[in-house]
Amino acid sequence: MKSCLSRVAVLLATTLLCQGAAFAARPIADTDLFQFKWIGDPQMSTDGKEVAFVQVSVDEKKEGYDTSVWSVATASGALRQLTAAKGDASPRWSPDGSTLAFLRTVEKDGKPQPPQLWLLPMAGGEARQLTRLPKGVANPRWSHDGKTIAFTSSSNAVDLARADCEAVPDADKKKCEGPRKSDVQVITRAVYRANGAGYLDFAHTSHLWTVAADGSAKPAQLTRGDHDERSIAWSFDDKQIYYTSNRDLEPYLQVGQTTIYAIAATGGEAATVLKVMGRAGALSVSPQGNALAYVSTATTPVQSHTVAKLWVLDLARPGAAPRNLAANFDWEVDGGIINDMNAPRAGGETLPLWSADGQSITVVTARQGRANLTRFGLAGGVTDVTRGDQAVLRYTGNGRDLVALVSNALEVNDLYALGEGAPRRLTNSNQKIMGELTLTAPQDMWYKSFDGQQIHALVQYPPDFDPKKKYPLILNIHGGPHAAYGYAFFHEMQTMAARGYVVLYPNPRGSTSYGEKFANVIQYRYPGDDYKDLMAGVDELVKRGHIDDRHMGVTGGSGGGLLTNWVIGHTNRFAAAVSQRDIANWADWWYTADFTLFNGEWFRKAPFEDPEDFRARSPITYVNNIKTPTMLVLGDADSRTPAEAGGDQMFRALKYRKVPTAMVRFPGESHELSRSGKPWHRVERLQHILGWFDLYLTGKKTDAYDLVPPAR
Repeated sequence: MKSCLSRVAVLLATTLLCQGAAFAARPIADTDLFQFKWIGDPQMSTDGKEVAFVQVSVDEKKEGYDTSVWSVATASGALRQLTAAKGDASPRWSPDGSTLAFLRTVEKDGKPQPPQLWLLPMAGGEARQLTRLPKGVANPRWSHDGKTIAFTSSSNAVDLARADCEAVPDADKKKCEGPRKSDVQVITRAVYRANGAGYLDFAHTSHLWTVAADGSAKPAQLTRGDHDERSIAWSFDDKQIYYTSNRDLEPYLQVGQTTIYAIAATGGEAATVLKVMGRAGALSVSPQGNALAYVSTATTPVQSHTVAKLWVLDLARPGAAPRNLAANFDWEVDGGIINDMNAPRAGGETLPLWSADGQSITVVTARQGRANLTRFGLAGGVTDVTRGDQAVLRYTGNGRDLVALVSNALEVNDLYALGEGAPRRLTNSNQKIMGELTLTAPQDMWYKSFDGQQIHALVQYPPDFDPKKKYPLILNIHGGPHAAYGYAFFHEMQTMAARGYVVLYPNPRGSTSYGEKFANVIQYRYPGDDYKDLMAGVDELVKRGHIDDRHMGVTGGSGGGLLTNWVIGHTNRFAAAVSQRDIANWADWWYTADFTLFNGEWFRKAPFEDPEDFRARSPITYVNNIKTPTMLVLGDADSRTPAEAGGDQMFRALKYRKVPTAMVRFPGESHELSRSGKPWHRVERLQHILGWFDLYLTGKKTDAYDLVPPAR
């Protein structure tokens, strides 16, 4: 049964659609992306009366995004804009609610400068700048007494000296200028770049700092070294700050671990609190200060995917083993659902939310394509806080009151107050645009695969769907591979359906939110049986009688691009394919991706130790079988799936074989093109995908590609 939250959201969306019908409601379009508004990083005040959040919108040039800070009253839903700048984010309430800290990014000579910490008095008055660090500020956290703010920064001593030099008179500048800064990269580590960030700067690691909220002293750096610190949490008495770090300079050479440290708020040597064999973060101290909650994903045994767990450490008993509150919970703690409409900026970190009495913790969990809030009791017991066909994207609370940021198939994202009775909508960010559109929710489809395994898929039908007619089909494959489609608003699927396509988007084995065994079963067998799951889904939909099986297309990005390449190398049933941000050659990808697979997560050995395994699982091996007209969509700055190991190879091979092929490259775009790339690029990407399918599935002529269209 759907929860009240789900019913309220769908009811309101339906109401908007009905209202829109009176004004000649229309199908959704690719360019509607420019009109959407997103909510990011909601933060509740201590008294529960307001929730501050970041509103994200497409900028005037449609080349980026503007961010500003707003608040909503939890009792009335009254909105107010708190900042008018276009680069504000990370709102954080002082404990007494009198001040809101936030990060502001300004431009200088047309270039964005590092974000700095600002304070806004809530009683009225202008915001004041609190920091001026050369590399900016991230992750601000107030102390409980409201006197100090902790944060991270990658500014180092050289930066500070250079900044001091810039402040001296011009006549004295040469005396303090250091040597010329070289742009040559000297690389000694296997992981030396990150998708979207470019080359990693190991001289600028992220460290823990504090600053007095009254501005009475300069920011103080508490930690140093060649490693990064993350996930800050103050102790109850404000005497210590907890944080996480991995001090191994080359963690990829062995099974990873994370250490939770504590350091005095005045500085000094950090003490080890706990070593975790795996990735750990999202630190949250209980209201009583006697326990520390965190989320951790184990790295032993080595698996392709391991579900995250919720842990609690008793701080009153040094040396005590942490307790796993989700030991018997097989769903994804802190898990999410894939969509293309999460806030493209200012998402914010989600932390385990303690109840006021310290006896339970609430987190998001993902289950079978849905993401909802779940409460874990310290004494045992697991309770659903929300249910339904939806995705809780973020949440915030004060231990008594709770607000969730929710998306569903008909709603991009809005804030709801949770409590006794039905959830109350607090925001309606996209009321205008939603009122203009004719939208439909996808339908569930469960089916048996080749070995009897039950597979879940979603089917998006055109708004004017007639079951007596036959429609062209697009099989849309998610990446990851450990991710899941589900009940969140998906602009891409809605737009494809609005163009007259039935869209099938399945969660084959390897997908998350269906249990750890289901996700991990593809280890050392990817791609493989997951391909069979996809084909079984197509077969099931064709059986229902409303699919034109002569005009079917396949697409997917990242791992979905890999599987798209695999599909067309193993069957010719599809009339067109669009492979996005793909992998063609596993060995080449192993050597060139921005992260490593040194520990046996996906392959048992390196490609030079077991070349046959890499060859057998590489789509390029089967390129001689491909007859399907194929488009390759690539980002020129994508280091997660470098074009050299994917689309470049497929394009050259298919051109050699005289298969109709086009390559569409997006300058400056990373692996995040479809989710947070430049707005114009996101729209053009979708236009090219649909243009290719229109050409080969519906015979719609286009001048976009100098190819001979198929005969009809």
